[in-house]
Parts: sequence; C-alpha cells; structure tokens
Amino acid sequence: MNAMEAIGIAEGFIETDSEERYVEAWQFLLDTGLVWSLQGWFGRTAVSMIEAGQIIVKEVGEDEPAQVIL
Repeated sequence: MNAMEAIGIAEGFIETDSEERYVEAWQFLLDTGLVWSLQGWFGRTAVSMIEAGQIIVKEVGEDEPAQVIL
C-alpha cells in the first residue's frame, strides 16, 4: 500500500469491499505519521479508531524514523 491508496480508501474515493483493507489503510496512515499531516478529520478519525481498538499505535525506537511511502 502507498500513501495515495491509503488516503483514497480512507476518504472513500477508492472503493474497497473489505473491512480489513479499510483498517489496513488507516493503520498505514498511522504508522507513517501521515494521519497527523492531513486534514483534521483524519486525525480525529484515527483517534476514534485507536480508542476503539481498530488500529494500534506502535512504538518506534529512537533510531527507527517513520517512513513515508509515496
């Protein structure tokens, strides 16, 4: 998955009939940190999904920077 695909799935302009793929897109946005750089709706939705246990905040070591795949 890349950033454009994940954003498209999250926003709904790229269709997916799989809940797993939808959650995977949000997890990608969270893991890369992109979710915090996009419109506020993305961050608020991510927080709701984290609180609901749908996506998970992963710890990143100090020597492991987040990677953005475009």
